[in-house]
Amino acid sequence: MRTFLSAVIWALASALIIALVTLPINTRTQLIASILVVGVMGIIRLLKAGGKWRLVALAFGTAMVMRYVYWRTTSTLPPVNQLENFIPGLLVYLAEMYSVLMLALSLFVVSMPLPSRPPYGRRDRELPTVDVFVPSYNEDEVLLANTLAAARNMDYPPEKLTVWLLDDGGTLQKRKSANVADARAAESRHKLLQQLCQDLDVRYLTRERNEHAKAGNLNNGLKHSTGSLIAVFDADHAPARDFLLETVGYFDEDPKLFLVQTPHFFLNPDPVERNLRTFEKMPSENEMFYGIIQRGLDKWDAAFFCGSAAVLNRKALEVSNGFSGVSITEDCETALDLHARGWHSLYLDRPLIAGLQPATFASFIGQRSRWAQGMMQILRFRFPPLKRGLSLPQRFCYMSSTLFWLFPFPRTIFLFAPLFYLFFDLEIFTSSGGEFMVYSLAYMVVNLMMQNYLYGAFRWPWISELYEYVQTVHLLPAVVSVMLNPRKPTFKVTAKDESVSVSRLSEISRPFFVIFFVLLVAFAISVYRVYAEPYKADVTLVVGGWNLLNIILAGCALGVVSERGERQASRRVKVSRRCEFGAGDRWFTATIEDVSVHGAGVQIYTEGFKDIAVGKRCILRFQPYSDMPVSDLPIEVRNVETIGDVSTIGCRYMPERATDHRLIADLIFANSAQWTQFQVSRRRNPGLVAGTLWFLGLAIYQTARGLSYLVRNTGRDNAAGGQK
Repeated sequence: MRTFLSAVIWALASALIIALVTLPINTRTQLIASILVVGVMGIIRLLKAGGKWRLVALAFGTAMVMRYVYWRTTSTLPPVNQLENFIPGLLVYLAEMYSVLMLALSLFVVSMPLPSRPPYGRRDRELPTVDVFVPSYNEDEVLLANTLAAARNMDYPPEKLTVWLLDDGGTLQKRKSANVADARAAESRHKLLQQLCQDLDVRYLTRERNEHAKAGNLNNGLKHSTGSLIAVFDADHAPARDFLLETVGYFDEDPKLFLVQTPHFFLNPDPVERNLRTFEKMPSENEMFYGIIQRGLDKWDAAFFCGSAAVLNRKALEVSNGFSGVSITEDCETALDLHARGWHSLYLDRPLIAGLQPATFASFIGQRSRWAQGMMQILRFRFPPLKRGLSLPQRFCYMSSTLFWLFPFPRTIFLFAPLFYLFFDLEIFTSSGGEFMVYSLAYMVVNLMMQNYLYGAFRWPWISELYEYVQTVHLLPAVVSVMLNPRKPTFKVTAKDESVSVSRLSEISRPFFVIFFVLLVAFAISVYRVYAEPYKADVTLVVGGWNLLNIILAGCALGVVSERGERQASRRVKVSRRCEFGAGDRWFTATIEDVSVHGAGVQIYTEGFKDIAVGKRCILRFQPYSDMPVSDLPIEVRNVETIGDVSTIGCRYMPERATDHRLIADLIFANSAQWTQFQVSRRRNPGLVAGTLWFLGLAIYQTARGLSYLVRNTGRDNAAGGQK
């Protein structure tokens, strides 16, 4: 009875909203209604009202969006008989309708996401056997050593844990390559990693041919292993000690559970964060997905496999004949297949691994191109809306995840739409400047407010706009390519642990400067037209304002593609661990203050370190978190800074044995609580007004920085040309 009454109430409320949305009103009334809606949403936000009040605010925003859609559909499209106006006008309209569709799907997925699950408390159970797969292709030995050592350090009965290095860089196909240099490199890698695995008590496995990329590599691991659960870590994703104890227990509670996915946490900033210097100041781009969207998907049993930091059920993988390999995003495709077969997934919102993201803008774009092309392949070959076996909510969820990657199309249209009017005098909107301001400006404000409600401290609205813009320029041809030939894309490993030693422009930065200067020319034309055509000033001001917004985004992007040089290849992580520092026959009580994948910072309260020479080999002695005894880690002194009685020593790890790699992994990755603390420290919501002002200041500064890089780069090129 209660369900029936709820359905009736929702039906009546929906009918009322539709009636209000389609009610014919004048511009002044629309303005008053817009101000009231924005005011109500703002008050609810200021009061920090959650629960049902959050839904009330989103409902008000939805009504305003629907009103805008009704107005755009019935009153603004150019006449069909004016094709020069109608075609670009229709493209802009379709781009807006795509944005509305994605907003609707987002509301469904994340309007009320599941709360984060508490730490798994049970320890009095029979633990299952686990195989840990670390697939590898061309990663550095030190990077692999850290990940494998961290996997071996996990708190789990050793007789039930087997760690595998699945090496696709040392296959027989590669070792027998017709290119002698490639064959020698593969043979050398094969022997080197075999020895590393033997030293770390890890199993080494390769195969004859590199077929079906990562999916094929994982399936080869399945054939040679027997554990009831499979944990997968990318080569640069090192687990904390409690990873398995926090994840495997959920499989006892649900025999149809095929996946426990955890977030991907990164030690280093992505190129946007690094070049804008926002890594410690705001949440990372991926936190919108891992902090909110995956919890929303989890509510509808649609959280999907993300390729790493996950545990999977072998029985489920046997049902699906292993990992799917039709697309180059085998992770999401595998989850879609198993969800359609009636298996369940679970998302644990707690960072239990630490990894590396691409450091250069080119590698970042390469990674996102693969994701976009893979999702388009899934949309083409699996088509979630009609996939048999999925529930209706799951269909909506997978539609949201795949259709999102079409964003380069509307982004491109929004970028160039003002130019249709400013350069060619095309009227893609049939409305006055006043109507455009009342309807479109209100829609934009409400849209930003809804994004702020949905994602809050996990993603700032203007930063979302920036990330989508900087990806659009290069993702558009990648998405078009896979649409024309869906079987063409091949899996490419994303470069990790890179560094930018010298400040420079990215090698793929040129289109961003071209677009910026074209938009500047359009802005100059808009200023001229306001003066020369005062009878069209209202429309010109509106279109010029739209173009100015694009200039702000394009200018900020110049800072993104202007790569900052850094001395350190990886970021240091704050820790606080007691240790003994050994220099020759002298030992000092010290504190390890920060660590990275290459070295550590140590503080000693003594004057004795004034005499320690740079380059001297020393020892760090400390108690690992694992069951290893107090151990010694060889280091080399890189720099010494003494202020008063405090000496700060920069050290570089000098591993000599397999146990040294386990000690390094223990220093960096053992304690998962530090990742959570760091995430929480930068999750704050500045609000729309303060956030907009902050972004405007950021954009002005980054525009100037990007232009200065361009001038310096041009000067260097001219100087080099003169020398030739």
